[in-house]
Amino acid sequence: MRNFNVCSYIFVLLVIMVSSSQQIDAQTCKPSGRIRGRKSHSAQCNIENDVCCIEGRFYITYTCSPPVSSKTKATLTLISFEKGGDDSGPSKCDNQYHSDETPVVALSTGWYKGGDRCHNFITINGNGKRVKAMVVDECDSTMGCDDDHGYQPPCPNNIVDASQAVWKALNVSLSNWGDLDITWSDA
Repeated sequence: MRNFNVCSYIFVLLVIMVSSSQQIDAQTCKPSGRIRGRKSHSAQCNIENDVCCIEGRFYITYTCSPPVSSKTKATLTLISFEKGGDDSGPSKCDNQYHSDETPVVALSTGWYKGGDRCHNFITINGNGKRVKAMVVDECDSTMGCDDDHGYQPPCPNNIVDASQAVWKALNVSLSNWGDLDITWSDA
């Protein structure tokens, strides 16, 4: 009888530990803060994507992203890495510009990992297709609403910003470019 009580105790303890660790994993990426939109001149705001900070509005910031798995859920967005494109400068990984015809991406801050994924490839699955793309930049989830960020809000924590080449490889019709639910993984 005593062995049964010990086994029951151990079982209950294991259940509690597993439940706690799942709750901790689910809570590992909470907002890290918020920033207030600043006034910008229309010439300073990046109107190519029609997304500009609104003066006085608060925007959530993140230093983390959801955990990466073999099927990490994300939102694919469109960006130009070319000089004069919608990114304000050269990519962070190599201080270079990249052609819209090259499959390259920027990842939200948590996934970018301070540059640890620079020049690594990821596999993107969406629209029934798959493409490999190289990480060349960060989609900053910690800052925004300033000249350095084209007066755009901080990136959400689940963004894969992709060049036109990625959208073409996924065979997404041009009229649907902008936001697409995808999964991705390290290649």
